Amino acid sequence: MMGYIPFPDIAPEIFSISIGGFELALRWYALAYIAGLILGWRLVVALMKRPALWGGVAPMAPARVEDLLTWVILGVVLGGRLGFVLFYQPGYYLAHPLEIPAVWQGGMSFHGGFLGVVLAAWVWAGRNGVPRLALADALAVAAPAGLMFGRIANFINAELWGRPTDMPWGVAFPGAGQDCAGVIGVCARHPSQLYEAALEGLLLGAVLLWGVWRRGWLQRPGRVLGVFLAGYGAARFFVEFFREADAQFVTPDNPGGAVLLGMQMGQVLSLPMIALGLWFALRRR
Repeated sequence: MMGYIPFPDIAPEIFSISIGGFELALRWYALAYIAGLILGWRLVVALMKRPALWGGVAPMAPARVEDLLTWVILGVVLGGRLGFVLFYQPGYYLAHPLEIPAVWQGGMSFHGGFLGVVLAAWVWAGRNGVPRLALADALAVAAPAGLMFGRIANFINAELWGRPTDMPWGVAFPGAGQDCAGVIGVCARHPSQLYEAALEGLLLGAVLLWGVWRRGWLQRPGRVLGVFLAGYGAARFFVEFFREADAQFVTPDNPGGAVLLGMQMGQVLSLPMIALGLWFALRRR
C-alpha cells in the first residue's frame, strides 16, 4: 500500500495499582465517561443560569442539576449495556445471562444508552415538575461532549475500527490485519472512531451551541432535541459506510454484515432518530 499511519502506542490503562491483591485500574474508556458526564453536567448548569436563553425563565434551578446527574448516569450505564445485549448479541447473553452485568468486559450501545437517558429524564422530570421537552433540549446540548470523548476512547482502545482503505490517513490497528482479505503486508483501516468523534461530537456540539447562544433555539421547545437526533442519526448513518461490520452479523452468506436492506445495525437504529429529529426540529411551536 502507498502509505498509512502506524497505530500510536497508547496503553488502554492510564494507570493501575494493586491493593491487597486486588488490581485497580483507570482506563481511558472509563475516563471518557467521567469527563463526558462532568462536562455535560456543567453545560446544563450553565444553561439553567441563563434565563434569557429560555425566553426569560429557565425550566429549573441550577442546583437541581446535580440530582438529575445521578439519574442520567444510571440511564447511560443500564441503558447502554442492555441496548448492547438486546440489539447486538441477544443470543449470546441469553445463553450466558450472568455476564450481562459485566460492563467492565466491554459492550455498550449508544442507542441503548440514549433510550436509558430518555426514560430516566422522563421519570425525573415528572417527579420534580420540570418541563420534559425543555429538559430534553438541555440534555441534547450536553450529549455531544460525551460522544466525542467516548469515540476517542474507542480509538485508543483499538476497537470499532473502520473498513480497509488505501487512503494515506488509514491506520494500522493492532490485531486488525487478519480480516483484510487479499491484502498483502500492512492492512490499514479507516479511523472511523475519529470520524464519529468529529461529526457526532465536535461538529454537532458546535452546531447546537451556536443555535442555543446565537439563534435562540431553546425558546422553541424541542428544536435542540430535534437537531441533535437528526444530526446524530445522519452522522452515524454516514460513518457506518466506513466502519467495519459487527462480527456477530457477518456470515459466509452475508460478508457485509447487513441486517436490513443492505444496512448495518447502526444505520437501522439511526433511521428512527433521523425521522423523529426532523419532526421535532421542523414542527410548529
